[in-house]
Amino acid sequence: MKVKLALGGLLVAALSSTSFAAEKVKIGFITTLSGPAGVMGKHMQDGAQLALKMRDGKIAGRDVEIIFGDDQLKPDVGKQLAETMIKRDQVDFISGVIFSNVMMAMYQPIVRSETVFVSASAGPSQIAGKLCSPYFFSTAWQNDQSPEAMGQYLQNKNVPNVYLMAPFYAAGKDMLNGFKRYYKGEILNEVYTKLDQSDYQPEFTQIRASNPAGVFMFYPGGLGVQVLNQFRQAGLDVPLYTSFTANETTLPALGEAADGVLDSGFWSPDLPFPANQKFVEAFQAEYGYMPSDYAAASYDAIGLIASGVEQVGGNLSDKKALLAALKKADFDSVRGPFEFNVNNFPIQNYYVFKVEKDSNGKYVRRTVETVMPKHKDAYYEQCKNG
Repeated sequence: MKVKLALGGLLVAALSSTSFAAEKVKIGFITTLSGPAGVMGKHMQDGAQLALKMRDGKIAGRDVEIIFGDDQLKPDVGKQLAETMIKRDQVDFISGVIFSNVMMAMYQPIVRSETVFVSASAGPSQIAGKLCSPYFFSTAWQNDQSPEAMGQYLQNKNVPNVYLMAPFYAAGKDMLNGFKRYYKGEILNEVYTKLDQSDYQPEFTQIRASNPAGVFMFYPGGLGVQVLNQFRQAGLDVPLYTSFTANETTLPALGEAADGVLDSGFWSPDLPFPANQKFVEAFQAEYGYMPSDYAAASYDAIGLIASGVEQVGGNLSDKKALLAALKKADFDSVRGPFEFNVNNFPIQNYYVFKVEKDSNGKYVRRTVETVMPKHKDAYYEQCKNG
């Protein structure tokens, strides 16, 4: 009798495994694919697709489908896409999302549906703190952290004063707050510009009058190209420090305008980890351009999802086991080893990079130093996940 029961159990397990394998793993990937920010979305889309291709389109023996959606940098569109993917497409995971205002609109509908949400960019302070959820994970950053590293770097270098600039939305506020958390010198001015602004000459006139020892700014993607080019055209001879402004999404368009800019973040193409070297080489071979931190975080988002699905043997109905598997961060990340904090944001290194020419005459980011090793965000103690 015991033998029959054992054989029966094996048969059920085998049938279940076959059933899982017959069903696709569906990942909804929402990002900004149109307008000036579309270059960032393209990097994210390519990073996610490369990660899946390098797994031959399968995770735990199951075919995988990534359904891409363009949020058009509109919160209502992002929310609608998320709800459609959950209800109509019945996705198992949602990932992507560049802009924090879009994420804030779609966040609650996703986590309330108990759909696993893996951010590959946006990291609003609210989600890291009181609004944290066990269904949310980030393979990117909490918004404040990269500028925190730059603030600490300038504090270490005894830069006496700075002028701050960012667009007026959730991430812009987080970025400048993060910078100020670690920089204790004089803030000459803190300016927030319109998200759709195209002319920054009034701000540059103020900078010239202030004569700062440095300018720190956060302007991602196409916004960064506009601001940096106008900054150089204005003839401002001021040291320039950025986060997410002078990176691989903007350097091809900026060229010499970005020369010498210092940028801070969690990743660059020259990090020496084998997984990163493999990723950068494969990405360039596949797409013909240098990946950015947006591509890296998206590549890792698929890596994280794959690790969770594999650990539960493809059984996504056991949400408790899946969340525990994801929490382990048991995959080979391009950033090197890291762990998740209680709020499921990464505890990871933050660096300062310098933009300079490589041997081929192209502008690239080179690592200057590790400013904040194993850095935790400022909001995790408000999170009640644990």
